[in-house]
Formats: sequence, C-alpha cells, structure tokens
Amino acid sequence: EEDSTNSFICVLKKMEEVRLMEKVVEETEEAFTERMEALAEQWRDLHARRAQLKAHVVTSGTTVKENERLRTQALKKAKGEKEENSKKESELLRARRELEALRKQHQKLSKKLLKYSLFKRYLEDVVENSQFHDIDDVITYYKALLRTRKDLLQSQWWHRQLMEQGKGLQQQIRAEKEAEMLQCKNDLVQLKESFDQAQSDIRQWEDRWAEVQDRAVRKATELKSLTMAIHSLF
Repeated sequence: EEDSTNSFICVLKKMEEVRLMEKVVEETEEAFTERMEALAEQWRDLHARRAQLKAHVVTSGTTVKENERLRTQALKKAKGEKEENSKKESELLRARRELEALRKQHQKLSKKLLKYSLFKRYLEDVVENSQFHDIDDVITYYKALLRTRKDLLQSQWWHRQLMEQGKGLQQQIRAEKEAEMLQCKNDLVQLKESFDQAQSDIRQWEDRWAEVQDRAVRKATELKSLTMAIHSLF
C-alpha cells in the first residue's frame, strides 16, 4: 500500500512536471521564433542599407576624401553591426542549447509519463466508477486525505507524548509518595520506640510510686505506733 501511495505521488509530480515543461518548451520556442524573425529583419535592413550605400557611392559625384570618409563610416558601422550580429548569434546559440536541453528533459519526462500511464488509466477508471468529475478531483481528495492522515499522525504523536509525560509524572509522584510513606514508617517506628520507652519509664515510675506509698504506709504505721506508745507512757 505504501509503494502504491509513493507511485501515485510520483505520477502526480511527474504529470505536473511534464505540464510545466511543455509550457516552458512552448514559451522557449515562441521566444526563439520571435528572435529568429527579429534577426532576419535586421539582416534584411543591413543588406538594404548596404545596397543604398553602394548606390549612393556610385551615383554621387563626391570627392575621394568624401568617399573615404563615407567608406570609413560604413566600415565602422559594418563593424558595429557585425559585433551586434555576433552577439545575437551567441545568444541564439545559447537559446538553441537551452532548447535542446529542454527537449531532452521533455523526452525524459515523457518516458517517465509513459511508464506511469498505467496509473493514469487507473485514475480514469476511478473517475468513471465514482462520484468524482475528473482526475483533479481525485488528486484534491487524495491530498485532503494526506493532510488528514498527517494531522492524525501528529495528534497521535502528541497523545503519545502526553501519555509518556503522564507516565513520567505518575512515576515521579509515586516515588515521592513512596518516599513520604517510608519517612512516615520511619517516623512511626521512632514514635513506637518512644512510646515503648515512655511505657517503660511509666512502669518504673509506677514501681517507684508504689515503693514510696509502701514506705509512707510503713512510716505512718510507725508514727501511729510511736504516738500510741507516747500516749501509753503519759
């Protein structure tokens, strides 16, 4: 399916390139024809001017000095026109090379288009057996599907990113809670130890209090006996 998609995209690109190349070739041929016509017109003007100059030299009764001056001007003008014609011929040669390169590229694209003509027939069959009016509608719909697929993939990517971030945050919170629970357990162990120590201290103080009470009872008994003995003596 991916190979078919890639081939279909290549066909669309090559068809567009062929249309653009045909347009460029047509424009280049038109410019080349116009340039050739302009050069031909200039050559006709040059020959006409040369004929007029020769007729003027023959029919005029000017002196040798005037003829020499005119000859010098004519040679100078002819030299300038020759340089101009040489420049135009160079431009014409460059235009021919560009046209030849465009023709070769056009032939290359035509071969590729012939290679992918099967897909064109397939698209024509799709148009005939669907609600589409022409191939451009199919291409437009296909591009819309590609954009939708790209948006969907982008959305899935963002969803995965959010899920990964959520997992990372969840792991972080879990680690923090586990650390808090461990701290609470340690605190609880310490509190239990403190409670046990407090109970031990309470038992010790209770024992001491019982000893103090026994001692107080004994002292009270001794005091009572001593008081009774004193009363008996008196």
